[in-house]
Amino acid sequence: MCKKVYILLTDTGTLFTKSIKTYTKAPYNHASISFDVGLEELYSFGRKKASNPFYGGFVKEDINQGTYSKYPETTCAIYELKVTEPEFNKMKRILGVFKKNEKRLFYNLLGVIGVSIKEPVEFNASYFCSQFVSDLLSRSGIRLWEKLPSLVTPDDFRQSEKLTLIYEGKLFEYDPIKTK
Repeated sequence: MCKKVYILLTDTGTLFTKSIKTYTKAPYNHASISFDVGLEELYSFGRKKASNPFYGGFVKEDINQGTYSKYPETTCAIYELKVTEPEFNKMKRILGVFKKNEKRLFYNLLGVIGVSIKEPVEFNASYFCSQFVSDLLSRSGIRLWEKLPSLVTPDDFRQSEKLTLIYEGKLFEYDPIKTK
């Protein structure tokens, strides 16, 4: 039986994202993974508090009350990935480990710098957004590229032929969110 997961790529327009965008030239600079089309079960590595870009780690993102709620002009692309039921279940089990260890997980800012120089920078219990999503997929048996998760950028998801674009535009105009 086929299951689906969703990759959300976003650009909030913050100073931090604008500086990343200046370097990458990519339209989106944050990646998250969801287990439902309405993005209610959405996970990534990013800000723990909307007001503090320097305090980051593993987060269950809440579009209506979290960081995104502070940036109503956020643009996004949402991709669908079909997976097998065993792959889906394995992702959920691995995600459970992340949830259980949430307080011991940190944002890998040096890893972001490593991507820019094409040198992987990995620390135990430390991820950046696209590294986390890629690692979760990879550890579940899903390979989208032949590169280390610590070198995957949000734009790599956009370029993957294995993902299907289902929406692009303003996040808060995405029908499943808009109708809430």
